Amino acid sequence: MTTMSYANISRTVVRTVGRGALLAGLLALSLGSVSAATLKVWHHGGRGDGESANVAAQIEAWNKANPDMTAELVQLPEGAYAEQVQAAALAGSLPDLLDFDGPNYANYVWSGFLAPLDGLVDPAVVANLLPSIVSQGTYAPDGKLYAIGQFDSGLGLWASKALLEKAGVRIPTGVEDAWTLAEFEDALAKLKAAGVEYPLDLKLNYGKGEWYTYGFSPIVQSFGGDLIGRTPWKAEGAMNGEAAVKALTAMQGWVKNGWVVPASAGDDAFYGKKTAAISLVGHWQYGAHKAALGDDLLLLPMPKFGDKVVTGQGSWAWGIPAAGTNQEAAGKLLAFLMSDENILSITNQNGAVPGTKSAAAASELFKEGGALSLYVTQLDTVAMPRPAHPGYPVITAAFAQAVDDVINGADPKAALDAAAATVDEDIAANDGYPPFAAN
Repeated sequence: MTTMSYANISRTVVRTVGRGALLAGLLALSLGSVSAATLKVWHHGGRGDGESANVAAQIEAWNKANPDMTAELVQLPEGAYAEQVQAAALAGSLPDLLDFDGPNYANYVWSGFLAPLDGLVDPAVVANLLPSIVSQGTYAPDGKLYAIGQFDSGLGLWASKALLEKAGVRIPTGVEDAWTLAEFEDALAKLKAAGVEYPLDLKLNYGKGEWYTYGFSPIVQSFGGDLIGRTPWKAEGAMNGEAAVKALTAMQGWVKNGWVVPASAGDDAFYGKKTAAISLVGHWQYGAHKAALGDDLLLLPMPKFGDKVVTGQGSWAWGIPAAGTNQEAAGKLLAFLMSDENILSITNQNGAVPGTKSAAAASELFKEGGALSLYVTQLDTVAMPRPAHPGYPVITAAFAQAVDDVINGADPKAALDAAAATVDEDIAANDGYPPFAAN
């Protein structure tokens, strides 16, 4: 059953569509009574951090400044969003501008759904983007930019200074002196011996899904592995290679040693119950962590598990559909959304890393010397995007399943072998996803 509620915000129409919306509903939204001078915009809605209302306010501001080319905003539930975008694309009913979870854009480009942003978005906007935003949104086969986001993301270690000092653990000062694997594991052992119930929170309570790929593939990549070989594009030898097996074996060891907060313990072992000393998670936890720990809170770089430090990156991004009839206007709307004012408005709301150099420099939290500046440093120096490959939905599902199996005691090599086989079977079934097969 589809439910729909409508709220008028000045000249902006914001529609929130229930999770059960099917193709008929999508067609109605796209083909309804919208004037030729109205841009249709889709955004994933339903979040509790105020982001949806912030986007609506930005569209309202655009409409007040552009009465001859207003925008209609449709907000769809995040849980069903990707499915609804795919359905609309197949039906030829995509809007003029839509957002999507970053790694999924490659599938849309390969399927012909998205237009390159070259020539549609002001070059000055592109030049101001964080390098990680450009890296995420650039499609390997043609080198063109198809997706840009108002914000990026990153990983780090949140820690209690008092607990680290009590256990005699060295405190890193930056990426250059990040813990090695041996130091990281020694720190966990010392914390356990000092009476910390669970030295490490890996946020297993988030559950099997994109977190398992986003949060843990950087560990694999630090060891020297990857989710898929990027030349050639095969999972065999990468997802199940020696480095990946070592990474998941290490993670399994942390669990077996009793160092890791179990999923059943919930979200607040670090900042609420304070039964954990270190939490591997992103910037989005800063508010809760700071409120609970105050001056005892530390932000530390990702460890150098192997030969290099790696952080995850990537978040929701905007793109312009290839079949859109208002691409030039959509490009101007996108440039408007990428202004410092709009970026800072939304990142102050959701806690994400501002997506442009100038906005990051103007942010109290993320500017040089700010409490969260380490995230920008890591994005500029050690970020590695998830593979922009059309088979990414299969890649992430297979890897997440392998991680879940390993955490629950499965043999790491066997779990990764199964995952790699699943990915390569999908690639073979799609004839290599040409032109990727030729790379």
